Amino acid sequence: MSKNLSLASALLCSFIWGTTFIAQDTGMDTIGPLTFNGVRFFVGFLFLLPVVFLFEKGKIKNEVKKNKEIFIKYTFMIGIFLFLGTYLQQAALQFTDVANAAFFTIFYVPMVPIILFFVFSKSIHWSIWPSVLFCLVGGYFLTNFSDATIRLGDSLVFVCAIFWALHIIYVGKLIEIFNLPLFLGLLQSLIVALLSIFFGYFYESIIFENILNEKFEILYAGILSGGIAFTLQLYAQKNISAAPAAIIYSLEGVFATIAGWILLSQILGINNVLGCFFILLGVILSQMLPIYENRKLKI
Repeated sequence: MSKNLSLASALLCSFIWGTTFIAQDTGMDTIGPLTFNGVRFFVGFLFLLPVVFLFEKGKIKNEVKKNKEIFIKYTFMIGIFLFLGTYLQQAALQFTDVANAAFFTIFYVPMVPIILFFVFSKSIHWSIWPSVLFCLVGGYFLTNFSDATIRLGDSLVFVCAIFWALHIIYVGKLIEIFNLPLFLGLLQSLIVALLSIFFGYFYESIIFENILNEKFEILYAGILSGGIAFTLQLYAQKNISAAPAAIIYSLEGVFATIAGWILLSQILGINNVLGCFFILLGVILSQMLPIYENRKLKI
């Protein structure tokens, strides 16, 4: 897969994640976060199942043979990280507002290069650090955080950002070895669904009628986000390393703001425009500066 196609996958993934934030917030009127995520990711699993059989069934065995132990270990890890990240984010929306949740979630952007550099001793291109700063500034303006107050739920979102960062990092490691984006997307959706339903059985009241009341939000978040977007993430990180990928994913805040403006008639103020500008600037810098330097060295 070419880098251009990977970049398009990352952008589309960010768009779906951004618009799904609305469904996540409004989909818990009658059900809890574990129930919502359990049904949501099971819907994503069912959506991906025939697609996997159609496009990847023939090569699964040969790909897994490359290193079966690593495949099982990393697949389980990305499933766990995705479960914890989505649950904490979903649960936090019960205790804080979307503005705070969106702002603290974006902290996965600096966490990815920090973890890669200090934990995995991976070299990071210098352009990543100013790009991260621009994304954080953009997130601050985009969410009108200056008008919000810190709530208990914000700590949940901050912790969830750690698991988002780990998920992005290990997705990159896994897809680098195994060219099975659809199958991996299927497996991680199943892991999240099973864990969410298991814990939901003990800690929430799972009522079928209440689930049906949230069917439109669940279908949107399940098919588009749980099924398509997280699979697009795997396609994207085939040719884009984790740190610049995290910066591109921060565009979900831009898309969420635009969606709220178009669909919910929310006011798009000067702060929101500035936020979009800074995040876009961070994304452009992270992608263009390395290309510019490489071309300059070849001259």
